[in-house]
Amino acid sequence: MASFPDPDHLVDRRILRRKLTFWRVALFLVLIAGAVAVGMRYAGGEATHGKHIARLSIEGVITGDKDTLKLVRDIGASKNAQALIVSIESPGGTTTGSERLYNELRQVAEKKPVVAVVGTMAASGGYIAALGTERIFAEGNSLVGSIGVLFQFPNFGKLLETVGVSVESVKSSPLKASPNGFEPTTPEAREALAALVSDSYVWFKDLVKTRRQMSDEDLTKVSDGRVFTGRQAMGLKLVDALGGEREAIAWLEAEKKIDHNLPVRDWKKERSLERLGILGASARIFELMGWGGAAAQLERLGQLNETRLLDGLVSVWQVTPVD
Repeated sequence: MASFPDPDHLVDRRILRRKLTFWRVALFLVLIAGAVAVGMRYAGGEATHGKHIARLSIEGVITGDKDTLKLVRDIGASKNAQALIVSIESPGGTTTGSERLYNELRQVAEKKPVVAVVGTMAASGGYIAALGTERIFAEGNSLVGSIGVLFQFPNFGKLLETVGVSVESVKSSPLKASPNGFEPTTPEAREALAALVSDSYVWFKDLVKTRRQMSDEDLTKVSDGRVFTGRQAMGLKLVDALGGEREAIAWLEAEKKIDHNLPVRDWKKERSLERLGILGASARIFELMGWGGAAAQLERLGQLNETRLLDGLVSVWQVTPVD
């Protein structure tokens, strides 16, 4: 005679299975949170004990945010960081943000050797950052330069006219809040903006001329806004040598007496999931779970989003990564 399981027993087993599933998921989430916390704890300068060569990565859009500037200052103040390698992968950013970063790097260079290593690109504001170092290394196919300043603004005047919408304003003077994007830009407003761009452009060119010890003729060849490969940049005095981190360390040893056997340690900003935002937080979790491809795509999307929000004068070249 066949026997059937006791109904109460089946219910108990289902409840137990649900509890086990819940606690497995909870444990998984706790492990992720712990890994993120440990990673962020050891990502910053607190993990860089012992003498070493510091590596600071400047990636994506440069805004001169306070956390990056603090990190640079911390490296400068660190007794353990014997030298600084600035690894640059940036199309630029805001002109003011790049200026802030340049100034902080110059402060560090007064205390210890600082060199720049260009990866794929150090353009516009990225090149301003490189100018803050004592020597610039670039790969043969790195993109360097884009010396110039840009002011962009959208104009929706025709679109609003098409849909029958007008935006009216009362100003204290004709140039107040100009351009505003809701009406054609007046010649006076355009002239005022051109003066801003020209002033910052002159500052940028003077910086290049001084830091790279160029003549007026040399400067004219490189200051029309174009980018150059590392090989071209060598002949144009924009970079000092071809190579990467290995060559930079060899130079530090030969010229600055820095032991090449010192470990190279990354200094990174402390990051929290709240500050990273949805895209950044998701990217960090994907990275921890081994989904590097998805994490990289989210990082790129976040950088593109950030670039679109830039305001004011910008020194930026290409902002959309292409695989």
